[in-house]
Amino acid sequence: MIPAQTSILALSWVWIAATFVLGLLVGSFLNVVILRLPARMEWFWKRDARELLELPPDGTDPPPDLVRRASHCPHCKHPLAARDNIPVLSWLLLRGRCRYCKAPISKQYPVVELLSGIACALVVWRFGPGWQAVAALLFTWVLIAAAGIDLRTQLLPDSLTLPLLWLGLLVSLVPLFVDAHGAVLGAVTGYLALWAVYWLFKLATGKEGMGYGDFKLFAAAGAWMGPLALLPVIILAALSGAIVGLITLRARGQHASTPIPFGPFLAAAAWLWLVAGDRILAAYIHFSGLQ
Repeated sequence: MIPAQTSILALSWVWIAATFVLGLLVGSFLNVVILRLPARMEWFWKRDARELLELPPDGTDPPPDLVRRASHCPHCKHPLAARDNIPVLSWLLLRGRCRYCKAPISKQYPVVELLSGIACALVVWRFGPGWQAVAALLFTWVLIAAAGIDLRTQLLPDSLTLPLLWLGLLVSLVPLFVDAHGAVLGAVTGYLALWAVYWLFKLATGKEGMGYGDFKLFAAAGAWMGPLALLPVIILAALSGAIVGLITLRARGQHASTPIPFGPFLAAAAWLWLVAGDRILAAYIHFSGLQ
């Protein structure tokens, strides 16, 4: 390998390593979003409901916001020092327990941080440094936050899905992944496809098979990647959701009718197709003998 190629390869790995560290740091913030955003949404819903019913305020303060309130132990409320906030490493050094009250710290913290770091590194490995990578990183972070919230609460907040949808439409003006025509068509098709499935299922069974947040998340995927990506994304999401859901329900001894959030599988499938969809399609065509 000639020196110039060696230098380029070394620089690429520097970018990937730096983005991995950035992903770990952002993952720490995503944990804050996953834990605090639903609580704040619930508080404001209750406040608005009391105002609508002309009831007096309940006197409670809103939960901590996403930025200004420092990190603290959810059990003893003790503020965490900087050494306790190092992504992944602090959790390992503390052996998964609070330094002050020794209460267990959820595995969610290192899992989300590590997931964010790995996903961000893969984005830069796939797209290289540039605007495509920047956009894909934003896409990745919103998906992780939305999936985490849905996994915990079975909610997909509009404050995440709608900005992701609008950002996909704006990115298409460049375009980075799909042109504006494809983005608009993808957004409309994505929303209407799951909306139709929802109503067909409800008319046939009298039950709700998914939430409106899933429609908006799928519409966002269409805005980012266009209508042609929607079929493989929904197939990947449905297959992975069915397999993981069945294993999880059996492991927990739960009934098959127990609701399983679909958002995490939809988010994972959308991210996978954005980053590696062309390679997955090429591999499928090759092994299926279609080419």
